[in-house]
Amino acid sequence: MLLHRLPAFIGLLWLGMIAGISFVATPLKFQAPSVTLEIGLDIGRLTFGVFNKIEIAFAVLMALMVLVSKKRDKSIVALGVVWLALALQTIWLLPALVARIQLAIQGNPQPPSSLHSIYVGLEVLKALALAVYGYQNIYQSTIPGTKV
Repeated sequence: MLLHRLPAFIGLLWLGMIAGISFVATPLKFQAPSVTLEIGLDIGRLTFGVFNKIEIAFAVLMALMVLVSKKRDKSIVALGVVWLALALQTIWLLPALVARIQLAIQGNPQPPSSLHSIYVGLEVLKALALAVYGYQNIYQSTIPGTKV
């Protein structure tokens, strides 16, 4: 039973980290009067680079636990959404955003791009999918007669 719920606990921990890092700390960083744009961008590059590695570890760990538990239900769709969003961020968006940050730090800011908005959209999508996965695997499984 614990093995079935452990991925949900990891997913909810991951959700909390997304909320804290992406939706609270990062926007607030740019409101501090002593933080220049270049410093804020460099802090963000470092933060999201490390956080991405943590997210990959969570995704791999959750995938392994789901495989070992042999639990197959519709909640795997929510995890698939999380994994797809993370893959897009890791393979496409983070490298492109880091390249833009490097240019800005070197004094060559780039014209506006939709990359940041897409990244934020994927963060929201991951957060919602992790919340759905957690709900389906913890709350619904504790109510008699419900099936995920």
